[in-house]
Amino acid sequence: MGIELEILNWIQTIHLPIIDKLMIAVTTLGNGGMLWICMTLVMIVIPRTRKVGITMAISLIIEVICCNLILKPLVGRVRPYDVNTSINLLVSPPGDASFPSGHTGASFAAVSAMFFAGCRVWIPAGILAVLIAFSRLYLYIHYPTDVFAGAVIGILCGWAGNKLILFIYNKRCRSKSE
Repeated sequence: MGIELEILNWIQTIHLPIIDKLMIAVTTLGNGGMLWICMTLVMIVIPRTRKVGITMAISLIIEVICCNLILKPLVGRVRPYDVNTSINLLVSPPGDASFPSGHTGASFAAVSAMFFAGCRVWIPAGILAVLIAFSRLYLYIHYPTDVFAGAVIGILCGWAGNKLILFIYNKRCRSKSE
């Protein structure tokens, strides 16, 4: 944990009021996965992007089960601001455990679902996902390994969601042709 706190403390040296406001705004976009849920719903409503939207929905469901319902309670990692109490938080402290980062997991699940489904929106969404992940470090809410694990889990959930949708769609196509 020592090197992780050193990294977080180094990030604290780059604080500027304008960056503070930007990081608060960016992290707020990831709260509860609402941005990704809204984007998913929009994609489901549009016929041409419906399959991508369904892939995102399944990926986000898998991610919330893995991160929030299984790993956070199982690992129970204390957040960095509880270890280094000299930090003045710019956001309200979350009430759950630190590992893995749910903001990062949801962001990368949605983005990787778009990527694996062949949706080009993944590029700007990916930039936003990286910013959300970094904001969790900047705001001293997560350790670097929390964010890294959230990204890896999110990518795996996006891949799994895509594989599941391909399986279902292929099965439906085969049963219609029989």
